[in-house]
Amino acid sequence: MVKTLLFSIMLITHPVHVSLLSVDYAPEVVSFNVFLKIYYDDFLLDSGLKSENKGNPGFSGTDPRTRDAMVKYINDRINIYVNDQLLSGKLGDVKLSDGELNMNLIFSSVKRIRSITVKNLIMTSLYKDQANMVIVRVNDFEEGVKLTSDKTEQRFKIK
Repeated sequence: MVKTLLFSIMLITHPVHVSLLSVDYAPEVVSFNVFLKIYYDDFLLDSGLKSENKGNPGFSGTDPRTRDAMVKYINDRINIYVNDQLLSGKLGDVKLSDGELNMNLIFSSVKRIRSITVKNLIMTSLYKDQANMVIVRVNDFEEGVKLTSDKTEQRFKIK
């Protein structure tokens, strides 16, 4: 429900710069499934990558150079801490469709989660009106927050 609402807001408001980050705990594999949605033109601008042509800027989710650039971008812009320890992540599936870049990531975790801190710096140095929507789900806990250029991180206490 929350994810659908935030996605709808994102589609309506692209002229206002927006990203969506979903952080879902998967207890059966003791990791977080993370989903990032960002407009591709914003990604190119924020990452410093150059477009090779205007129609489809040479994107290939399987090209090692493209994937390395995405991993670097994500590690530079998104930090997820569990119990004050920084998690390491791996890039999974990547899809570019209708100008939207969708990335799936997996972050290893610990079993006993007391707190999660999400720091999201996507486009915060570029746009004062940046809105980075974040949804965190751990077992029965679910909370969403809007991070901005002025407020780039949020701590969630898990009960």
